Amino acid sequence: RPGKKKTYHKNHTMNDIVQTFGRKKSSIAVAQCQKGKGLMKVNGVPIELIQPQILQYKLFEPILLLGKDKYAQVDIRIRVRGGGQVSQIYAIRQAISKALVAYYQKYVDEAQKSELKDILMRYDRSLLVSDPRRQESKKFGGHGARARKQKSYR
Repeated sequence: RPGKKKTYHKNHTMNDIVQTFGRKKSSIAVAQCQKGKGLMKVNGVPIELIQPQILQYKLFEPILLLGKDKYAQVDIRIRVRGGGQVSQIYAIRQAISKALVAYYQKYVDEAQKSELKDILMRYDRSLLVSDPRRQESKKFGGHGARARKQKSYR
């Protein structure tokens, strides 16, 4: 029907949601940010329970930098796949950062958005900008991308 809004999930409309992604090597994390009460889940698991424990601080970097109050009024759900544990963690932290910045740009105001972006960029550029390095493909005549088979002249 022409006047009816499309609904996304329960009583949320599609208008108050922002979808962003984070990348590292072959990992891709897609974050959906919407108005809420500070819920953060990765593949349905609360962010505090993500393994490995040592890399949890990396996950919380954007939250600690900007303060919990910025994340208190939004819910972020993240789906991540591909790559290993470390690259998934880096993809998730990038997706979280980009999601909050995009949400502030779309639904709050430009001044606060640029302030958030500036804080994140000053701390670590990889929180907002993807690392373009990818694995080099294997070539013939050797075991890897650059390694060649050994040659003996005896």
